[in-house]
Amino acid sequence: MYERMTDKNAVPDEASIKEYIGEKSSERLASLEEKLNKNYQISRELKFPFGNSYGWGYKYSHKSAHLCYVFFEEGAFTVTLQIGDKEVPLAEKVISSMLERTQELWANRYPCGEHGGWVHYRVLSDDEIGDVIGLIAVRKKPSAR
Repeated sequence: MYERMTDKNAVPDEASIKEYIGEKSSERLASLEEKLNKNYQISRELKFPFGNSYGWGYKYSHKSAHLCYVFFEEGAFTVTLQIGDKEVPLAEKVISSMLERTQELWANRYPCGEHGGWVHYRVLSDDEIGDVIGLIAVRKKPSAR
C-alpha cells in the first residue's frame, strides 16, 4: 500500500500522476497547490531527487527558496519538508494548535541539525492540508502578494 512511482526511466505525465494517486488525492494536491499559489510565487518541478525509495515527485519552490517535495504514492501523496534549527521555535509555538497527527509527525521527525528535522506527511484527509501549509509557513513566511 502507498507504493511510490520508482521507475526512474518512466517519466510520469500529469494524467498518469492523477491516475496513480487517485481522485481524492488529486483533489487534495490541487488544494495544496492552490493554497501555495496564494501565499508564494510558486515554481513546480517534476523530480526524481533522492533515489528509488522516494521516487518521482514535485519540488515546490518560492523564488529560489525550496519549500517542500510532494512524492506520488498509489492512492496518496507524501509531503516532505525540512524545518531547520532556526525555525524550531516558531514550529514549537504553532504545532500545539495543529492536528494530533501533525504533532506526532513533528515529535517523530527525522533529525537534522540540533533540534530541526525532516517531516514526512502522508496526506490522507482534507483537513491535513491546512497543517501542511502551516508547516510550510514555518519554513518560509508567506509573501505579501
